[in-house]
Amino acid sequence: MSTTPRIGDSISRTDGVLKVTGNAPYAAEHFPPGLLYGWIVSSGIAKGRIKSIDDSRARAIAGVVEIITHKNRPHMAFLDGSYGDDVAPPGSPFRPFHDDKIAYSLQPVALVVADTLENARDAAALLDVTYEAEEHNTDFGIALADKYEPKKTRDTFEKPKPRGNAKQAFADSPVQHHATYHSGNHHHNPMEMHGTTVEWNDGKIVVHDKTQGAQNVQAYLSGIFGFSKKDVRVMNPYVGGAFGSGLRPQYQVVLATMAAKLLERSVRVTMTRAQMWSHVHRPEAEQEVSLGADQNGQLQAIINKATTATSKFEDYMEVIVNWGLMNYKCENAEGEYTLASVDTYTPGDMRAPGAATGMNLFEIAVDELAYATNVDPLQLRLLNYSEKDAMHDKPFTSKALREAFAEGAEKFGWSRRTQAPGSMREGTDLIGWGVATGMWDAMFQKTAARATITADGKLEVASATADIGTGTYTVMTQVAGDVLGLPLADITAKLGDSDLPAAPVEGGSWAAASTGAAVELACKSLADELYKYAGKVEGKPLEGAKRDEIAFVDGFIVVRANPFKRVSIKDAVAASGKDKLEVEETAKPGILDMASQLQKSRNTHSAIFVEVKVDEELRIVRVTRVVCAVAAGRIINPKTARSQILGGVVMGIGMALHEETYTDHKLGRFMNHSLAEYHIPVNADIENIEVIFVDEPDAEVTPLGVKGLGEIGIVGTAAAVANAIYHATGTRVRSLPVTVDKLL
Repeated sequence: MSTTPRIGDSISRTDGVLKVTGNAPYAAEHFPPGLLYGWIVSSGIAKGRIKSIDDSRARAIAGVVEIITHKNRPHMAFLDGSYGDDVAPPGSPFRPFHDDKIAYSLQPVALVVADTLENARDAAALLDVTYEAEEHNTDFGIALADKYEPKKTRDTFEKPKPRGNAKQAFADSPVQHHATYHSGNHHHNPMEMHGTTVEWNDGKIVVHDKTQGAQNVQAYLSGIFGFSKKDVRVMNPYVGGAFGSGLRPQYQVVLATMAAKLLERSVRVTMTRAQMWSHVHRPEAEQEVSLGADQNGQLQAIINKATTATSKFEDYMEVIVNWGLMNYKCENAEGEYTLASVDTYTPGDMRAPGAATGMNLFEIAVDELAYATNVDPLQLRLLNYSEKDAMHDKPFTSKALREAFAEGAEKFGWSRRTQAPGSMREGTDLIGWGVATGMWDAMFQKTAARATITADGKLEVASATADIGTGTYTVMTQVAGDVLGLPLADITAKLGDSDLPAAPVEGGSWAAASTGAAVELACKSLADELYKYAGKVEGKPLEGAKRDEIAFVDGFIVVRANPFKRVSIKDAVAASGKDKLEVEETAKPGILDMASQLQKSRNTHSAIFVEVKVDEELRIVRVTRVVCAVAAGRIINPKTARSQILGGVVMGIGMALHEETYTDHKLGRFMNHSLAEYHIPVNADIENIEVIFVDEPDAEVTPLGVKGLGEIGIVGTAAAVANAIYHATGTRVRSLPVTVDKLL
């Protein structure tokens, strides 16, 4: 039986054993000689300036080496442009310790550096900081009065494109639905908090950082501290979850590098769990949806308007309103997107940014239209199904959403649903069944990879990409094995190092498609090299066989027509006269790919079916069943792919029922900044989740035919839960999460 990993096999994570045994070292688990520890002191006000810092008592604590503030920090770049990074939004990036100004609550104001973490913490508690406070506003509702359309937009943002005359069509529609929906602030809360260990080596630094982009952090630190890029190496081979929180360099990496440069010592700085609420988060959102239809449920008009929160110093934008305009057939549609600024840190990308908010809220509105027209919610979606991207008026490379609806409905048993709210029950439980649509991008980014085969037949594939828990190590191994026919034990994947071949920040569900394509390209080039040298092996077993007539199987190069004619890969390497063969290739969209992107849309789709049981008197909600049917092109590894969808669905349940960050607007501070008070789903909240991958061949979307899976699982899930709750109770909640108080 072959041990060669092939694309499509269900293989366990190659990094799994290291992680579950605790042998995978994370950013704050490196111990260079003479390591110092930094403790961050956070601001006590939301806006104003620092009047004074009295550090006399703190410096008296044994083991304190230095207390760094804006007054004694080392030299840093002056211009805003130096503080930008690969995914920064327009505006003026936050500069830690730049001056005495306070822009948001919990902003870092000092770093206490000591010989132990405990000494640094104790000294930090004795630091006396006085402030001159200014009036602040963290209330999104108040900020909405001054909402605006940003003049400069992110590269990833696209303004919604109108079609027809939506306002007139809505006014003329026999059935009209108009409502405003809301989603609160969410915080990422990965298991591993943001931490950095900087090793100081005579003016050169090795930075172990919790990040989704090692080369992004490398360029960022070089730009603001004046290091040569070759003197900064950033490593992140293991990342304990991120969900987007590690896309941008967070301030702890700046503070750790700042301290290392000032003291010429190795330094570690780690945020506390409470301080994890002091940087990026999914922004609060308000979405106003107007849907017009005929009596049968056929859409006549879509008007989708949304506003999200941003900071006072950067314009963070998400694609909120486009999804419904793209997904539904309707001749008259328009969207509008604005920002409202508050005195918080700049929000940031969180799993399926924009779609997790905009598509979920829109899908609740679609459900309301189904009841207004007395059409089954699934049938309404099929009635208004668009075979093309309706906003751009162009076809998809593939769209198997109709098949996802069919397979998901069959597995779920949707045909047994009764339409009337409250009509299904089991004892004292009201039963509700809800459905929603999910949609996300299928992206492909320029990525490089290196493939190296040694004399003993061992293969290493390497790229600077990151693995934030999505299974990139396994994908790289699997693709390499599929090309070169080597057993799993002979293949090693290496990633998370700025010294490796160039890769973009890991995010947007593009890692498997992009890194996989680069690995495939590198391994195919290596295969060409091996074929060339195999022809020099004594006896010439492959003589006369052309390149397209040979295959790589179980460590051998064989003639397809006669597998007994073969050369081992080891012998091919030996015939080269070298210790190893090494190639590096870059996968990137070519001219034809770019032309195709202009002509066709590239997206993943999903159909989510949810069952809830709601206690008739207490209104406590349990999500008892979920079926998520996903159309996502070619599946490299069904086992790890299923895990990604499961994780997304769980986060969607959290968005629907649990997660929201609450602000004390008087203090201007997020208050439930702990896992005891910021509620995320736990094992007791999760019951049966079934994942279906719909067959969706797509030779155009990416070189491997792969569509990303990291984010599609969350899109639509919260809406399906909310829709099921309405079906059970007859109470429509338009603000997520749907908590007990909103149902009573």
